[in-house]
Amino acid sequence: MNKNLLRWGIYFILCIIWGSSFKLMKDSAAGLSAIEIAALRIFSAGLVFVPLAFFHISKVPRAKTGTVILSAVFGNLLPAFLFAIAMTKIDGSIGGILNSLTPICVVVIGITFFKDRIVRQKITGVLIGFLGVVLLILAPALTGERTISFSNIGFMLMIPLATLLYGININMVSHYLKGVNPIHTATVSLACMTIPTGIVLWQQGFFQLDFSNKVTGNAVLSAVALGVVGSAIATALFYIVVQKAGGLFASLVTYGIPFVALSWGLWDNEPVTWMEVVSLLIILAGVYMANRPEKKKATPDDVASLPE
Repeated sequence: MNKNLLRWGIYFILCIIWGSSFKLMKDSAAGLSAIEIAALRIFSAGLVFVPLAFFHISKVPRAKTGTVILSAVFGNLLPAFLFAIAMTKIDGSIGGILNSLTPICVVVIGITFFKDRIVRQKITGVLIGFLGVVLLILAPALTGERTISFSNIGFMLMIPLATLLYGININMVSHYLKGVNPIHTATVSLACMTIPTGIVLWQQGFFQLDFSNKVTGNAVLSAVALGVVGSAIATALFYIVVQKAGGLFASLVTYGIPFVALSWGLWDNEPVTWMEVVSLLIILAGVYMANRPEKKKATPDDVASLPE
């Protein structure tokens, strides 16, 4: 399969999965606390991968085992709790904007700590895409359709912290785990997270809940689906994209999530405004610019070979 087609195919699948995950979080909140949702999400993801991890752990270089496990802590465990707690106290629109800081964190961390050389064109594309996301999410407020609350600053800061952890993880995976199969990274790292999340669920009294209750049962099913699809499968696909196309391209998935959110709105017969269309076009322009091949500068040899 064409590599370019593969990476864009996975990109769109991830946009659909993570764009729909907010709905599953909302459904889970009907019967579970934020801590239970986050813990059950990661526990379910890890539990699915435990059988595979037994076979894959021997294929992970021993010297990189610690980094593989750390990738789940930074990329899954801590962000899951930060998002689950924050989204119970802040406006969903603000959460969406702050979540889109991920590509910017990837760029800043890559340049600052990993000495990456990122061309100006890609940085410009990232910033244009972020502008489009902000405009899209703020569109209802700008047109007077609704108001957006900026209260609970402490909880708002949890989202940028989560995106910072994403940025660290993406750079860590792209620089330190290049030679490790992304499927092995995902299965082993998430399987190890069943222990801490299992302890959290036990401490929260999750296993004593009345699962025969319809509200509780549906909430649990939503959280499990969030873990299996939104964490387990999505993490494996995400690590494949990181290795195939680089961390910056992979992080731009956060710019595709609004497209999915808008699609759900259309499904529910919600109207689409001209401002939303313009915003989506700005996002597309930013993603295109960030991924456009860099123009190669002509060398003296190239000039010499040109016909007179």
